[in-house]
Amino acid sequence: MIEYIDVIINGRKYKYNKDTTLIEISKEFADEFKYPILLAKDNYRLRELNHNLKSNTQIEFLDLTSPEGNITHVNGLVYIMLYAVKKLYGKKADINVQHSLDKGIYIVTSFKLDAKKVDEIKRKMQEIIESDKPITRLTIDRLEAIDYFESIGDNTKADTMRYITDNYTTLYRLGNLYNYFYNLMPISTGQVKAFDLTYIQDNGLILQFPTVYLNNKIKKYEHHPNMFDIFREYRDWAKIMNIKTSVDLNKFVSIGKANDLIKIDETLQSARLLKVAHDINYQKNKIRIVLIAGPSSSGKTTLSKKLCMHLECFGLHPKVLSMDDYFLDKRKTPRNEEGKKDFDSIDAIDLELFDEQLDKLLNNEVVNIPTYNFYIGKKEYKKSLQLGEKDIIVIEGIHALNDKILTNIKRDKKFKIYVSPLTQLNVDNHNRIFTTDNRLLRRIIRDNRTRGHSVEDTLAGWQDVRKGEEKYIFPFQDDADATVNTAAIYEMGVLKTYVEPLLYSVNNTSPYYEEAKRLINFLKMFLPIPSDSIPEDSIIREFIGKSYFEDK
Repeated sequence: MIEYIDVIINGRKYKYNKDTTLIEISKEFADEFKYPILLAKDNYRLRELNHNLKSNTQIEFLDLTSPEGNITHVNGLVYIMLYAVKKLYGKKADINVQHSLDKGIYIVTSFKLDAKKVDEIKRKMQEIIESDKPITRLTIDRLEAIDYFESIGDNTKADTMRYITDNYTTLYRLGNLYNYFYNLMPISTGQVKAFDLTYIQDNGLILQFPTVYLNNKIKKYEHHPNMFDIFREYRDWAKIMNIKTSVDLNKFVSIGKANDLIKIDETLQSARLLKVAHDINYQKNKIRIVLIAGPSSSGKTTLSKKLCMHLECFGLHPKVLSMDDYFLDKRKTPRNEEGKKDFDSIDAIDLELFDEQLDKLLNNEVVNIPTYNFYIGKKEYKKSLQLGEKDIIVIEGIHALNDKILTNIKRDKKFKIYVSPLTQLNVDNHNRIFTTDNRLLRRIIRDNRTRGHSVEDTLAGWQDVRKGEEKYIFPFQDDADATVNTAAIYEMGVLKTYVEPLLYSVNNTSPYYEEAKRLINFLKMFLPIPSDSIPEDSIIREFIGKSYFEDK
């Protein structure tokens, strides 16, 4: 007797045979999507398309325009590139997936690269995609996985398996190549058609792909030398410390050297910021305003306060202003395309008042400075400010680098600082750590500690935060006079101890369960690091608590 199940898709009910796969059903809806369907949500549970349906359910199909689908699309491209490289240049040829750059991923090859070879790799990838080879998911004994990776000389992946305590692990097979990815994969190479490659320099290239922030298009690569140099600086330092992957960090922890690493890293962070303060002091005769901006959870607040302390060491007297105090009255706040109040918009700032008051301050006038009362949604005027001879204004805000502000003040009077945790630490050669994940984990911890928000509260608003960053922050990063990387090489182990229990609070019926599970699976690859040795002035303290700068 044939059993049927009810499946709700886009609000309509359909009947299918029990054990029907998602890939079979997805073919009926393929024309509704611009790109191939990659995954499905089965009652909020994220599934690869070879999953068999067993009971009545509600299905949402996802292509690369969804956050989850985009991760899967990129994972598939990385695997296809690795397969192509080995087919072209031999089994020992490898790639190292390093970090994001200009809406793409910077990848380094283990062999000498040039523009011609990049074209060869691209053609081979297209050939593999057109052949629609299956990508098969396998559940195997973890110890067998260790033996396999050791046998092919991939000791980093073998060591990664040693720090995962599950008895079984998931590998993916493409042709005769097996690999480990901690995120989901497409079920065949034909599902990941959209990509491009651009040769950069030496052994480096950029893997490009459509994203929702580019209207689901692939943009022509634009080099960002400041960002590239900051990543390279971090990478070079990681090589000196011999910490390039989660495995290397875990080894440090397992031999009791975590506290040493924290002290070394924090010393380096302070030295970097001292150099920025030195550069500002060197130009003190013309620079009157320091502007600090960066995406959410970059540590802007702590950095700006630490910078002020460094500036005082040079005899300067910083006066701190927050752009948040210049919000328009709440009733005048602009709305986004969904009709919600858009507090991230630059049009939510009283730019006329802001520009006028900064101009007056630079002319040594006394100015009544606003303080924004978020409870009533209005500015209040309770303090005045006048600049002295050695005073310098430090302004922190998401729009601080936007060229629409302070248009009446010459550029050479401003020193612009871009702040972001640009982590270069990866899980292994093929699994990178997303900078956005680093910031998300920081935000989950801080939101819970300071605002009482649940994990679901933070995740519910995260995509709106990301859209605001793409629109109002990232386009201006290249105009910065200094870029400060606030990522701590040890922080994943510390964040794990605070955020992991919170992530387990998300119920399996929640629409945010899969994202919480993805983060949990990612954190499994890090040993916990106690926070006792983290100094009170550390940027990490802004998120986990006990910061020297809290309430100052």
